[in-house]
Amino acid sequence: MGDRPCKFSKAEGIICDVCGYYSPVKFKIVIIKLDALGDVLRTTCLLTSLKKEHPDSYVTWVTRSESKDIFKNNPYVDELLFYDDSFTTYKMLNEKFDLLIHPDASPASAAMATSVHAKEKRGYVLNDIGKVVAVNKEAETWLEMGVFDQFKKANTITYQQHIHTIAKLPYNKEEILLYLSEEDQSFAKQFYEKNNLSKFKTLIGLNTGASKRWQFKQWRDEGFVELIEKLQKHKDIGVLLYGGEEEREKNASLKKKFPNVIDTGSSNSLRQFFALMDLSDIVLTGDTMALHVATALKKKVICYFGPTSANEIEGYGRTIKIQPEMDCLVCYKQQCDFIPNCMQLISSSMIYNAVMELSEKNA
Repeated sequence: MGDRPCKFSKAEGIICDVCGYYSPVKFKIVIIKLDALGDVLRTTCLLTSLKKEHPDSYVTWVTRSESKDIFKNNPYVDELLFYDDSFTTYKMLNEKFDLLIHPDASPASAAMATSVHAKEKRGYVLNDIGKVVAVNKEAETWLEMGVFDQFKKANTITYQQHIHTIAKLPYNKEEILLYLSEEDQSFAKQFYEKNNLSKFKTLIGLNTGASKRWQFKQWRDEGFVELIEKLQKHKDIGVLLYGGEEEREKNASLKKKFPNVIDTGSSNSLRQFFALMDLSDIVLTGDTMALHVATALKKKVICYFGPTSANEIEGYGRTIKIQPEMDCLVCYKQQCDFIPNCMQLISSSMIYNAVMELSEKNA
C-alpha cells in the first residue's frame, strides 16, 4: 500500500519480502472518460476487451465523481479516480502507465490525457496550440464525426464499435457492464412486493424524460397518455414510470390520470434507479442514460430517435429502434421549429405495436 499496512499484513503480520499473496502489476492501463453518465456507462464495454488482451493488467479509470456509482462492484476496474479531485491531477502527473485510452474528443479530458506519462496513447490529446487531435489513425474518424455533421449523419457504426476501434481493440459486441449489489436487489424486491407487481405477466417501464440539453430526445406528453390508454386494456401488463426530479410533475400527472400505473419515484439514488429499472421486462426510452442502463441490464428495449443517431446505438439484438420518416433526422439540434417535428411524428401506435411485439416474445 505504500503508506499503511495491507489487509494481509494487518491480519497476519506478513512482511512484504516474504509475502505469498503479492501479485505484481505487469501492465498498467489508464482510461479517461468523464462525461456524460450514460456515455461513461456504455464505455465500460471496453473493459472486457482490455482484460482479454491484457489479463494481468491493472486498470485505473478517471471520471467525474457523479459517475462513481456506475463502477460499484465492477471487477474490471482496480482504481477509480475523480477528475474533480486535485489529488487525481497530481497523481496523473507523476504516475507512469503502459497504455492510456482516452476515447473522448473533449478538450477538458484531453488536457489530462496529454499530461499523463504513458508508453502508448490511444485516442485524443491536445496539440501545441491547445486543440484536440487524434493520437492514432484509428481515432480520426470519430473526431471528424464530431466536427462535420454530414459525417455524423452518414455514420452506420455503433458507438461501442467506434471506441473499440479508437482503442485498437477487436470488437465482438462486448456488453455494457453494470453490477447490481445485494442491497440494490433487496431494494427492488421490497418495491416489487409493496406494489404487488407479481399480479402482472409483463412489466413495461416508461422512462418519460431526457436531458434538458436535448429537447427532442423526449417524446411528447400526449403520446405517453395515448400509449398508457392502449396498454391498460391488457390486464396482465403493468406500467412503471421512471424519471428524476425533472420528470416529477409529468409522472405525477400520468399517475393522477391513470391510478393503476406505478410511479417508481423521482428522488431515487442512481443505484436505486438501476435496481428499479431491473424490474421491467421491457423499457421504453429516448436516447438517454436510461437507454444504456436498460441495455446493461439486458432488458428488451424500445428506443425512439429524432435528433440523435440510431445507428450509433448497439442494441445487442434486444432493441427496437423507432424513427419517423424525415430527411432532417440526426441533426443534433437542441432546438427545432419544424412543424410537425420528429417527436410529433412518432405515433403511440408505432410504440404500442413494438411493445406488443416484445410482449409476445416475453410470453
